[in-house]
Amino acid sequence: MNEFHQLKGHDLFAMTVFLSAAKSRSFRATAIEFEVTPSAISHSIKNLEERLGVRLFNRTTRSIALTDAGERLAAKLRHAITSVADAMHEVEDAREIPRGTVRINASDVAIRMILRPILARFLRAHPLIHLDIVTDGRLGDIVAEGFDAGIRLADAVPQDMIAVHLTETASFAAVASPGYLATRGRPQVPQDLHRHDCVCFRFDSGLIYRWEFERHGIVETIDVKGPLTLTDQILMVDAAIDGIGIAFVPDFLVSDALETGALERVLEDWCPAFPGVCLYYPGHRHVSAGLRALINAIKQ
Repeated sequence: MNEFHQLKGHDLFAMTVFLSAAKSRSFRATAIEFEVTPSAISHSIKNLEERLGVRLFNRTTRSIALTDAGERLAAKLRHAITSVADAMHEVEDAREIPRGTVRINASDVAIRMILRPILARFLRAHPLIHLDIVTDGRLGDIVAEGFDAGIRLADAVPQDMIAVHLTETASFAAVASPGYLATRGRPQVPQDLHRHDCVCFRFDSGLIYRWEFERHGIVETIDVKGPLTLTDQILMVDAAIDGIGIAFVPDFLVSDALETGALERVLEDWCPAFPGVCLYYPGHRHVSAGLRALINAIKQ
């Protein structure tokens, strides 16, 4: 007879307590998580063992360890308990008015491209939500730093995250002012940039961005040089307009300047499209009603 068949009669709390203790290997840590005494946790586990007729933990005065039966029970319960919890959260969210703080980590460019166009409309529609947006070019760990979600280029999203595609592609543009091009000429291939003044970009990590070009399957990566290095791409656009040199920035940042003639494209057929921008979040974490509302607003 399968020793797990009696689980149908057990309550969700007892099973959740067991899984927490199985993960932490500590009744004390489980007690802190559930805000009860260690003796209450021990009593709950003992009752579960008596109902099943098997020992789930081997106990010493200093530690606990799962028995073979405990290992099998934990393996069967983990997915089931997660599914039940997710279902309950979804029901709660269906009736809940989105509220609370939603913390987002993103680069300055991502904020300008993805969030700025919808911020005012979103906050008017959801007056109980507070958005805490942190501009960060370090590509840090959003879980360790307490963020609900991050926004990155698709190829920069960690593999263990759930990614929601917000744009299909993203493109860069190499641009310069008409005055600069009249004086210095137009580069015809990426290698020509070695003879030009370029406006360089420095990541928050301290690394200088290497300009990446591609045409017909040929990839060129150029370590550009120039009189100016910046950490703000908006300032890079301003520098290019002022004739300081050639800038290489996301194309949506220069659309107005290109339309007015303040800037002109160079190496256009070498400027590739990259995988689009994604919002991402941990797969093991429940998606709050507030974060779901923000995702929906961006996608719309």
